[in-house]
Amino acid sequence: MLIRPPSETWLAAPPRTRAPSHLIPWLTDPSSLTARIRARCEHVSVNLLSQGLASAVPDEATLLGLRPGERVWVREVLLLADGRPVVFARTLLPRGHVRGAWNLFHGFGARPLGAALFADRAISRAPLACARLDARDARYHRVRAALAAHAPSELVPREVWGRRSLFHRHHRALMVSEFFLPAIFDLPRCPTR
Repeated sequence: MLIRPPSETWLAAPPRTRAPSHLIPWLTDPSSLTARIRARCEHVSVNLLSQGLASAVPDEATLLGLRPGERVWVREVLLLADGRPVVFARTLLPRGHVRGAWNLFHGFGARPLGAALFADRAISRAPLACARLDARDARYHRVRAALAAHAPSELVPREVWGRRSLFHRHHRALMVSEFFLPAIFDLPRCPTR
């Protein structure tokens, strides 16, 4: 199992000396990422990569208050803008939260989760955190594999930046992590609509 060294942690704000300046707005905007992408392209779609029980990585388990290696519901998707993958998203839901507060989780399939999260007034969002992942992190390899399988002509980066936060509904947490792929920078800076 790949484990991050202690110096590579999730931060409340991206370090301006290390994060590309054109990425900082994507990392720090607390609004719906799906809506932001939708405003910059003709069509947003979701490619469901996997959904089922899996183990959380150590920093995810810590944030969710889980025991190391505890299995959770994990949903991994690619967000596509006009057919190009721009974001790899990973959602984790503790097994005990599947029924009740987050029973909607199973019905999403290839639909964006963001629209539901931002439309439900019972859901609150914790502050964003961001991190840079590289080959020392298992999630980085998931991102690389998804990009290579679904867009073989796309350049696979040596590192990926991501953001994550907890969403709470009736005191039950769901974690969403979003990792930015190179094609995100090809989207227009200003909304097209």
